[in-house]
Amino acid sequence: MGGIEDRTLSARLEGVENRFAELERKLGQPEVLADKRTYAQLARERAQTQELVGCARDYRRALDELTQHKAILEGEDEELKELARAELPELQKKLALLEARLRRLLVPPDPNDNKNVILEIRAGTGGDEAALFCAELFRMYSRYAERRGWKLELLSLNSTGLGGIKEVVALIGGQGAYSRLKFEGGVHRVQRVPATEAAGRIHTSAVTVAVLPEADEVEVKINEDKDLRIDVMRASGPGGQSVNTTDSAVRVTHLPTGIVIVCRDEKSQHKNKARALKILRARLLDRARAEQEARIAQSRRAMVGSGDRSERIRTYNFPQSRVTDHRINLTLHRLDDVLDGALDQLIDALGTRRQIEAAGAPPAG
Repeated sequence: MGGIEDRTLSARLEGVENRFAELERKLGQPEVLADKRTYAQLARERAQTQELVGCARDYRRALDELTQHKAILEGEDEELKELARAELPELQKKLALLEARLRRLLVPPDPNDNKNVILEIRAGTGGDEAALFCAELFRMYSRYAERRGWKLELLSLNSTGLGGIKEVVALIGGQGAYSRLKFEGGVHRVQRVPATEAAGRIHTSAVTVAVLPEADEVEVKINEDKDLRIDVMRASGPGGQSVNTTDSAVRVTHLPTGIVIVCRDEKSQHKNKARALKILRARLLDRARAEQEARIAQSRRAMVGSGDRSERIRTYNFPQSRVTDHRINLTLHRLDDVLDGALDQLIDALGTRRQIEAAGAPPAG
């Protein structure tokens, strides 16, 4: 193990410790204490930095111990040398663990992690089976949101009338919603025997999930007069029956990109327009993020447009009651629990792998 003798990493740690000292100094200043907004921002940054600073200090203490042990091994006291030799492997192991943790903590946090989520689920190949599984996935994420105390707001729903869903869009709000759900974007495959299959053959269907951070108005600027075409129409239910007597459904077309959003669930035209604009902002933010990532590394595209979303990420096999996440080769034989919202084991494993990759260390296994 090379240790944190490399100058770049040492310089970064020194910068973090200097910033931590500066934050502690500022938080004691009367003018900062009097400004609640500034105080809250600085206190939040201090809390985010504290774990890294503590880890860096532990590492330096362990590194000093290692230096002392090496000095003893070069001395002449045989009894002390024997003690140092016995303690050296454990100390080197401790240093390796602390260095790995430091490298993970030095990975910049995703600025979107604390944002709310626009969740979009669409039935793919598989006809009615795909639509039924689309409904099951929506229930799965609804139950997961409930378990974590998040709020779920239905923005748009296009159902089949047979218990299935062609497309559903929802807003999920709560602490860390995007940080947890951002790994769910991609193609989810289901394998099972449909109720209508007399021969008992297993069918494979697919559902596409997109997870977008909710965009603030300040992040995505939309000129409604120049950029948007807004059409209103009569909302209709299954079979074309009228849901209400007003033209409340809204179709918003973003002319620069060609993105089209339709919202018809609210009886109020104003509410449908507001929901459509919320979805549009999230998609535009995700589009900008994808373009930025493509410029940095074409092989690491964002989820929507190209990249992970075009690949199968997870398979739900009903005959074997198993769920397999193909990105981390993790299989759980507890399908019913997962579909009831028990997603933490999968999400935690994905988060750990992403942290290790971002820190530049090769994933175990």
